[in-house]
Amino acid sequence: MTTAFQLFAKITPKPEHMQDVRDSLLAILAPTRAEPGCRKFLLLESREADCLYLDEEWANDQALADHYAQDYITPLFAKYEQWLAAPVEVHKMTQLG
Repeated sequence: MTTAFQLFAKITPKPEHMQDVRDSLLAILAPTRAEPGCRKFLLLESREADCLYLDEEWANDQALADHYAQDYITPLFAKYEQWLAAPVEVHKMTQLG
């Protein structure tokens, strides 16, 4: 099992779906934060209001895999196929200091 790690995701909705994506992400904040392996799950918006970002910390890779399998996450990923202008950019990072 891996150790804790940070994840930063950039989400770029199509302009006509910005509110759909924003609302959907706001709706998953509380249940995601309640997951046992979730240490941090923050939703941020660019000042230009054209992108959303998730700033996350997970206990390990299995915790993230379990998150992706949640019944409130899989429908959102399906909607992303039509709502997003570009694929989600995901960056996994390990803290150095």
